Amino acid sequence: MKRNRFIYTILAIVLGIIIGSIILLISGTNPVDAYKVIFLGAFGKPKYISWTIVKAVPLILTGLSVAFAFNTGLFNIGAEGQYIVGSIGALVVGLLLDLPPVIHGLVALLVGALCGYLWGAIVGILKAKFQVNEVISSIMMNWIGFYLSNYLLSFPILRSIESDNSYPIKDSASIKIAGAWKMSESGRAFLAQHKFLKDILNPPVNFGIVIAIIAALVVWYILKKTTLGYELRAVGFNEKAAEYGGIDINKSIVKSMGIAGILAGLAGAITVLGVSGDIGIMAAQEGYGFDGMAVALIAGNNPLGTIPAALLYAGLTYGGGKLTTIGTYSEVVKIIIGIMILFIAMPKLLDIIKFFFTKWSKKDGNKLEKGGANE
Repeated sequence: MKRNRFIYTILAIVLGIIIGSIILLISGTNPVDAYKVIFLGAFGKPKYISWTIVKAVPLILTGLSVAFAFNTGLFNIGAEGQYIVGSIGALVVGLLLDLPPVIHGLVALLVGALCGYLWGAIVGILKAKFQVNEVISSIMMNWIGFYLSNYLLSFPILRSIESDNSYPIKDSASIKIAGAWKMSESGRAFLAQHKFLKDILNPPVNFGIVIAIIAALVVWYILKKTTLGYELRAVGFNEKAAEYGGIDINKSIVKSMGIAGILAGLAGAITVLGVSGDIGIMAAQEGYGFDGMAVALIAGNNPLGTIPAALLYAGLTYGGGKLTTIGTYSEVVKIIIGIMILFIAMPKLLDIIKFFFTKWSKKDGNKLEKGGANE
């Protein structure tokens, strides 16, 4: 089953690239040139690699959030709202508290994760206690988080009077890697001898990528190796059977949505502490939570699979932004990603495609055998 899912994912990616190539040809663009621009635009220079990694981090965590909930039988469409409140929590701690370096950043991350937990747990409680569908409630929580963020920026203690953004967080709360290296003479000397590494580790690269990888490993371990993971997955497979086995379904639902909220909240906190340094008044939702759903689908809801899936998604979107340099539209990348997700979401269609390919390969093999026999 896992092998089939992996094959389907690869096949969906290939089909996305092929159909994307056809669209590029129709628009008068050489697909080889376009994909070359996308690849080099994402990985051609150290600073491009840095930005691809930076853009992948929130996608890994929001993808993990969606994948974790899905593995427990829930659909967390509220990762966007959890991301927003996580960024709010991190900003408040990073801006208003005076703490030593490292500790300040850790506390801000913890508060951001806690805010995400509360936002997710509310959805879980509404489902467990009042049978409110998590899709409906989480969409509403997304909008509450969105307007809450904009409302909080009406307070002078947070918002800079010179812009639509908040005041920046204090340096002690930053989780940027370059800042950590600069605190050490040995670090500066090491980077001076390794220019490529120095260029990659320059801002805005931060410790978020380390946190995201650790989070993916922890989520995988929880789901596959712990009693908690077994209970949560059992509820997702069959609520009645899980209840008969002595598992408290209501508690499991709240736990699952809470953990999913922690992951998305961490994504928002890392963005504030490691990239932007502040939050601003939003005209629309940023979309990290919704992009996380795409990442989870590409990964087949496998926690470890979210890492390469997020890097692929970030590479396509960041590198695709440079397609304008050859006179074509960067929106083509969105079409390619959409086609990939469409095929991944239709395993039966991929079964048919696989069947025909297998059938044709057998026919060709039989012809070769007959030809050899005749000779």
